[in-house]
Amino acid sequence: MSSPDTVIAALRSEYDLLAQQVAAFSDDDLAGPSAASEWDISEVLSHLGSGAEINRATLQAALDGTAPGGREFNESVWDRWNAMSGRERADGFVAANRELTELYESLDAETRENLRIDMGFLPAPIDVATAGRMRLNELAMHSWDIRVASDVNATLAPQAVRELLHGEPDLTAWTSKPEHLDGESLVLHVTTSEPESDFALNLTTPVSTSFEVADKYDGTLTLPAEAWLRLKVGRLAPQHTPTGIVTTGAADLDLLRKVFPGY
Repeated sequence: MSSPDTVIAALRSEYDLLAQQVAAFSDDDLAGPSAASEWDISEVLSHLGSGAEINRATLQAALDGTAPGGREFNESVWDRWNAMSGRERADGFVAANRELTELYESLDAETRENLRIDMGFLPAPIDVATAGRMRLNELAMHSWDIRVASDVNATLAPQAVRELLHGEPDLTAWTSKPEHLDGESLVLHVTTSEPESDFALNLTTPVSTSFEVADKYDGTLTLPAEAWLRLKVGRLAPQHTPTGIVTTGAADLDLLRKVFPGY
């Protein structure tokens, strides 16, 4: 399990990479398509910027010992960002995400270990590392949505991959659609590289992962860790699939793309 320090460092790295790219965008670039099919690039930045603002308010509420803003506050933030121009969204993303990152970085060692954050939609408050990792997942995947618009071979940043590969929360059940299995139950042995890992993917209801890999399984899937993370969130379309992925038995990429359609 990674520490809050390494999660916060990955948040900083991911933000710096995207902010540098955004600074070079023209208005035409901002209006161009992203890999998030329903959003142009400015709309992805609007999603990330409003999310940063809400996450910062939630973290500050935990520090102040108050309740998070709730649905009404979130909707007011979304409405304001939706009304922005493309340039305002880009500039706003840079500012809002910088403020969130700096607030995380300002936490002292004791706070990083002991603070519990009420996200407002989870059954119980979570620790700093888990909250930061949830934000990192959102930032990393949508940063990829932007980068891949100009680079079909874009990959996730290595620092984010290390934090997200097996860090809590495990979103496998949330991102999957087991109804596409048509009643089948399969167990796949997944092997990743960069970093190396072995685990079982249990294709049933609910879909889950486990480090208990049985001697018998229905297929194997060998791929880079960053490709596995993109597969789980519907970002491993054929044109964005790296060479060298190996499947055997029931481990069919077309089936897995249906089970993990994305969001």
